[in-house]
Amino acid sequence: MPETQNANPTGRDDFSRQMNVSRETLARFSCWHDLLHKWSKKINLVASGTLPAFWTRHALDSAQLAPLVPNEARRLIDLGSGAGFPGLAIALMRMEDHPVHVTLVESNAKKAAFLRVCIEETGAPAEVICARSESLPPQDYDVITARALAPLPRLLALCAPFVGPQTLQLFLKGAEVEKEIGEARKDWALAYETIPSMTEKTASILKIRKAYRV
Repeated sequence: MPETQNANPTGRDDFSRQMNVSRETLARFSCWHDLLHKWSKKINLVASGTLPAFWTRHALDSAQLAPLVPNEARRLIDLGSGAGFPGLAIALMRMEDHPVHVTLVESNAKKAAFLRVCIEETGAPAEVICARSESLPPQDYDVITARALAPLPRLLALCAPFVGPQTLQLFLKGAEVEKEIGEARKDWALAYETIPSMTEKTASILKIRKAYRV
């Protein structure tokens, strides 16, 4: 792993404290952070204004999903991974205890290349598929995750080919989550709960245990 630049040590330390991570896990996140800064000079991985807030805006926001992944889960698919949020964060969080193999789906070739480098440098138990999720063959996963990919009705349709009887869906959502749920329930029956986000008062985690068309 490349040498950590230790930018924003307060944010890093707050992340470590809130998520109670080991030194090894923190080092892997720091490696990812460094790679993100390096690659962002050439390609647009995240909004440039959010880079200084990596530890809260991206790392903590994504890592908070890891404790919600069942211990018995073995296969997770992350749709629209971008720079790895939240899928890569979950893979890193779960490496030392109850590891889960994460499939990162990203249609942008440059972002997919970045993700492959991150996996190689951190040793994350993950793989990258450079494709649109709509083009993938149906198969069941234990967990599906997504962040800022699409409004809930569209997101449920994108996830449907990967949902099995026991699949858990975890979505990071903003202030419009209740409106999105209302729209989705016109066509979908849902068994869900919303969990307050650790990073934003108006944001939440949408935890869906059942979703089927009506």
